[in-house]
Amino acid sequence: MSQRISREELVTLYNIEINFFDELEASGLLRTETVDEVKYLYYEQLPAFERFVNWHYDLEVNLPGLEIISRLLEQIETLQAEKRSLFYNIQSREDQPRS
Repeated sequence: MSQRISREELVTLYNIEINFFDELEASGLLRTETVDEVKYLYYEQLPAFERFVNWHYDLEVNLPGLEIISRLLEQIETLQAEKRSLFYNIQSREDQPRS
């Protein structure tokens, strides 16, 4: 089982409002698991959670802004992966002996 941390612990540790966490979840920016009526966030999502908290509280980015930034970053990652794939494809074709 993956390690996880409860919503209540996160709210306390990061000194954030519980409704901010709930808004992140409702918008699809965070995926949680509920066990015995306690919401948990998996550790693998902590970096994204920390980014959202920093952007929201330090830079005053609102929820729609967080959604847009997140979507744009995902698109950049996809494009970078496609670029790497194309680069390796070209490299492998250039490395093949010619007839």
